[in-house]
Amino acid sequence: MNAKELNDKTPDQLRDELVTLKKEAFNLRFQQATSQLENTARIRQVRRNVARVQTVLTQKAAAAASDATTGA
Repeated sequence: MNAKELNDKTPDQLRDELVTLKKEAFNLRFQQATSQLENTARIRQVRRNVARVQTVLTQKAAAAASDATTGA
């Protein structure tokens, strides 16, 4: 997942993606706690993807807010 793919998505799609990633992060943490986690690098990947989605959501919200103030 890269930022270009995320920029093409709508805010609703991004929120759905964020929920999915957070569920995956929870499951990975649970597996790690019970010593069942095989791919430890996946935790880092998921955390970074969560940050990417949140960044794009924030950028879209800021852009919408600036459009609303300048467009009115």
